[in-house]
Amino acid sequence: MRSNLRRTGTPHEAEGWLAAVDGPEHGPWHDHGPVPEPGARRRPGDGPAQAAAAFIRQHHAEEHLGDPARRIAEAEAEIAATGTYTHTPQELAHGARVAWRNANRCIGRLYWRSLRVRDLRHLTTPDAIAAACADHLREAAPGGRIRPLITVFAPDRPGRPGPRIWNEQLIRYAGHARRDGLVVGDPSAVGLTEYARRLGWQGGAGTPFDVLPLVVQEAPHLRPRLFRLPEDAVLEVPLEHPEFPWWAGLGLRWHAVPALANMCLEIGGICYGAAPFNGWYMGTEIGARNLADTDRYNLLPHLAHRLGLDTSSDRSLWKDRALVELNRSVLHSFDRAGVTITDHHTESVRFLTHLEREESRGRTVGADWSWIVPPLSGSTTPVFHRTYDDVQHTPAYVHHPEAHARARGEDAFPARHRAPWRNLV
Repeated sequence: MRSNLRRTGTPHEAEGWLAAVDGPEHGPWHDHGPVPEPGARRRPGDGPAQAAAAFIRQHHAEEHLGDPARRIAEAEAEIAATGTYTHTPQELAHGARVAWRNANRCIGRLYWRSLRVRDLRHLTTPDAIAAACADHLREAAPGGRIRPLITVFAPDRPGRPGPRIWNEQLIRYAGHARRDGLVVGDPSAVGLTEYARRLGWQGGAGTPFDVLPLVVQEAPHLRPRLFRLPEDAVLEVPLEHPEFPWWAGLGLRWHAVPALANMCLEIGGICYGAAPFNGWYMGTEIGARNLADTDRYNLLPHLAHRLGLDTSSDRSLWKDRALVELNRSVLHSFDRAGVTITDHHTESVRFLTHLEREESRGRTVGADWSWIVPPLSGSTTPVFHRTYDDVQHTPAYVHHPEAHARARGEDAFPARHRAPWRNLV
C-alpha cells in the first residue's frame, strides 16, 4: 500500500485537541496577582512570593518531595534580590504538565503526565528560537507517531521581557486576500499573512496551503523577524476518501502536529510567553472546524455539490451529510498514512476516565462544556450528558489579549512607541 505520508513546506492552521486549550482573558499574574493556593482562584493583592510558595507546595505535595520550606525560602530570597525566581528543571516539567491537566478546553488531558518538556530557557534570540521550533516539530512526529511535547524558551523577567512567537501555531496556512474580497487559503490567517508580507515574505505560491513563516520577536522594542520552516519539519497528510476516488483530486491536505505557539505558560507567578506545545489531533478539529467552518475553509457547499446532495433547503441535512463524509476522509487519510489521530467517540470516553482518576485523587477538574463536547454528533458522546465546573486552576496556559492581536498581524506596540509585554515590569 502506498503511503500518504509526506513532509512538505506547506502546512495549515490547526486547533488540535491539545491546541484547543485556552485561558481566561486576563493579564499575567505579574499584573493581577497570583493564585494563593494550589489549584485555587487568584485573589487581588497576592504577589510573586505567594505565587511561588503556592506552586512549590503543590509540586512537593504531588511529587512526594517532603517539606517544601527550604525551597520556598530559596525562592523568596531570590525574589527579594531580583524580583523573580528561577524554576528548577523538575519544577518546570511539573508545572507544564499540570498546566495541561488544568486546560479546561482540552478533551485529551488523560495523557497529561506523558508531556515531554524541552527546557530551552537559555535561548532568547529569534534565530535560535526558530531553529528550536523546527526541531520541536521534528521531535513531535517521528515517523508519524505524534508525541505530546512542549519547548519552553526564556521567561519574562523584571526589566527583560522574554521572546514572543506571533503565530497562533507553529504551522499555519496563509490566507491570501484577493481584490474581489475572496480569500485563497485560511481566512483566519489573512492578518498575519499581510503582516508577514510587510516584513518581507514573498507570499509563497498563492495556493490554499502555503505555510506561513514563523514571526519571532526577541523583545518589544525590536522588529519581529521571519523564518521559513524547513520542509522536513512539516509533516502533512493528503486527504482521500475510503469510497470516492475523486476526493483525492480535490488537493486537500492537513498537517499532523497541532502546536500552539502564542499562549503563555504561567507557573507560580512566572510567565513563559514563548512555549509552543502540541498533542495530536482529534479528527473533528480538522474535519468539523478547520475545513468546514464558514469563516475558515468552508468546504461543505462544494463537497455537497460533488456528492450530489440536495442543497436547496437545510431540511435535507446536506450540511450534516457532507460533514460526516469530510470527517471520514480525515480519519481514513491519517490512519492510512500512519499518523496519530483520535476520534471524538474514543476521546470522549477517555475524558471521563480522566475525570474519574482526578476525582479519585481529590482533585477538582475544570472543564468548559462548549469545548469538551465534540462539534460533530455531540449527543452521541458521553461527555454531552453531564455538566462541568469551569473553575480555573494554576499552573495554566493562558491567552493574553495582545497575543490574539499579534496572531491577527496587529502590531500592538508600534516601533516608535513600543512598551514591554503588557507592562510586565
